[in-house]
Parts: sequence; structure tokens; C-alpha cells
Amino acid sequence: MQARGFEFEVTATAANARCGRLTTPHGAVETPAFMSVATYGAVRGLSAGDLADLGAQILLANTYHLHERPGEAIVQSLGGLHGFTGWRGPWLTDSGGFQVTSLSDRVRVDDGGVTFSSPLDGAQRVLTPENVIGIQEALGSDIAMVLDECLRPVDREREDHEVDQALARALDRTLRWAERSAAARKREDQAVFGIVQGGVSHERRALSACSTASIGFDGYAHGGLGLGEERSVRREVIACAQAELPAAAPRYLMGLGRPIDIVDAIAEGVDLFDCVVPTRNGRHGLLFTSEGILTVRNARYKDDPRPPDPACGCPTCANHSRAYLRHLLHTGEALGSRLATVHNLAFYFRLLRESRSHIAAGTIEAYHRQIEAISEARAE
Repeated sequence: MQARGFEFEVTATAANARCGRLTTPHGAVETPAFMSVATYGAVRGLSAGDLADLGAQILLANTYHLHERPGEAIVQSLGGLHGFTGWRGPWLTDSGGFQVTSLSDRVRVDDGGVTFSSPLDGAQRVLTPENVIGIQEALGSDIAMVLDECLRPVDREREDHEVDQALARALDRTLRWAERSAAARKREDQAVFGIVQGGVSHERRALSACSTASIGFDGYAHGGLGLGEERSVRREVIACAQAELPAAAPRYLMGLGRPIDIVDAIAEGVDLFDCVVPTRNGRHGLLFTSEGILTVRNARYKDDPRPPDPACGCPTCANHSRAYLRHLLHTGEALGSRLATVHNLAFYFRLLRESRSHIAAGTIEAYHRQIEAISEARAE
């Protein structure tokens, strides 16, 4: 099924990197794009208006968490995610499979799906490829993700041959779940993305990408990365999978990452990104700046009158000093987390805008080197 009102057009290329326009029923997204993580339908401390002012184009919510509370029936009755949250632009919903399988001793994964004890009330819940699609259709997101199996951290700590066998089983199960997910679709106005798995094996990543593409989805995601592998290894396996995915479809790297991780993947032709790094780090006083990472909670900034990033024009940097931000964070004032989040998201949205500009200008390789240098630096 091809989603109605959903279209992707590549508008510029530079080597493997590309710019595009992703059209959805709730607006267009210029790619490469970063999706702020609104797990429960909100980015902590920010309103829909705040996000729009900062340059957000599309938000990501989590199917598992919204299923747990308030429940998809309530969200649906209040106009879906768009009506419930007030964010009228595009939404992508993750399946929640990664979050559920990370519950470790609370979860059992088999061919039928994922069975787990709810951390909220202890009740048994089951996620299947079919009901995960059904939940996302009720939530009304523009893009839904299939249920996949991402190998749990405990499984990655086994002997090498056991890990290899577990990866093979997870890949096979993910493909069979993808087929069931595709067959379960009912909404014609919701795109569905398949997910590529396979660990860091070139062969498995290529096989997963080719097999998932043969099922036929509106877009494709790279899953199961950012779990400790080297940057160079990650780029290689992304490139292996990209070569097997339809060039006319958008590609999404799930759950990464740092600015350099994003630009690494942009260089390989990835179009969409999400991660909690900018918001979570902001709440802990780690700010991304044009000069590198700023640990604003450090004592050296207690009387520093400078903005967090002199080169940044975000509301935080335009109006507040490092000393004030440090004070707010140390005293536990909610405003401190909010201001730090505003700055970090502004940095990420600017990173993606500049990446698009450099792709169009053919200078993305130089920009890549610039971001790499910043990622290794500490702001003064």
C-alpha cells in the first residue's frame, strides 16, 4: 500500500549526501531533518509554539509509552496526536519495540510478538506486529514504524557465537514481523517505514535492507545502531544497507546521536534523525556550541557574563548568561532545563539547516570536517 498524501523528492545531491522534501498530510519536511523526541507527546518543558519558533518540522512520539498512558483510545478521541498535543505538523511514531525489549527481565520475545509486565501496574501486555500498527493508526501519526527486534544489551554480552546466532534470529524475526506489519495496514493516509537490522555485519545489513525493500514500504530506517560500535563501522554498515534501499524512498537513522554521528550519516545519504541527546544533555548542563561542548554547571562559569554560545542567536543565548544558566541548573529551577533545552535544540536545527545548505552548495565535505573538529573540542 502506498500512503496517500505522502511523497519524497530529492532536490539536491553532493556525493552520497542529499537534500529532499518529504510531503505528508500535515505539511512538508525539508531533509535532512532532525526530529525532536516527544516521547509522551511533548518535548519536556517546551510547547508546540516553542518548537515551531525554534524551527522544528516534525516530532517523534513513542507508541509503547502512549499505549501505556493515556492509551491510544483517548488520544484518538481527542483528534489524534495533532489534536491531543496541539502540534499540527507531521508526527512520526516509533513502535516502542526497543523500549520494551530493554525491560530485560520483564519481557519475553517470541515469534508472536513481545510480552512484558508493565512497569506501571505489573499487568501483562503484548505487542504484536499487527496491534502495533493498529495503535499507531489510532494515534494518527503521519509516519508509523513497524515492530522490530533489536538485540537486548544482555544478549550482546554473550559469547561471540551466541551473539551471532541471536542476531540471525532477530533479523529473521524482524523480516517476518515486517511482512505481518505490511499486511495489517488499514489507513491509507499514514506512511509506514520498514526497519533494517543485522548488527554490524555487512552481509546481514545488506540482506535485511534488500529483503525489507522487497516487502515494499514508504520509507526505511536503520535500527540497532549506536550501541557501542565504532563510528567507522557504523558508517560502513549504513552504506551497505543504503545501497540496497530504494533511492526514491526516505531513509531514517533511529536514535542517534551526537552532531558528528548525524553528519556522518548525512554523508551516507540518510534523511531523517532523532535522538534524546540534545534535550537530555541540556537538562544535565551539557550544551552544544560552535566552539564545542560547554559544561555550564562547572564552577568556572559562576560569574561568567557571556552567553552560552556567542555565535548563537537562540532565545537562551540572546537573553541569558552562562552564570545565570549555571545558577538555575544548580538550584533545580525548571527554567534552567528549559533554557538549556531551547539552546541545544536550536543548535541541532541549525546543524541540519546548514547541512542542507552545504549539500546544495557542494561543500558538505568541508562542513563535515568542521563538525568533526567541534565534536572533539571543549568550549572555553
